[in-house]
Amino acid sequence: MPLNNRLKEYRAKLNINQQELGSMVGASRQTISLIERGDYNPSVILAIKIAQVFSARVEDIFLYTED
Repeated sequence: MPLNNRLKEYRAKLNINQQELGSMVGASRQTISLIERGDYNPSVILAIKIAQVFSARVEDIFLYTED
């Protein structure tokens, strides 16, 4: 299931690193890294928490594409 994301772009706008974002949403730096690389799809709860950090909609950050 291809789930693309703009997480790195959003982090850059707030000038926060992966560790800081992880702390804000209750995830590890490694989890944030895996999400950014597209190697891990976050749970719905984690996706919502991430979107809230950036005052954005989940679908603004995470983009689902059909094969």
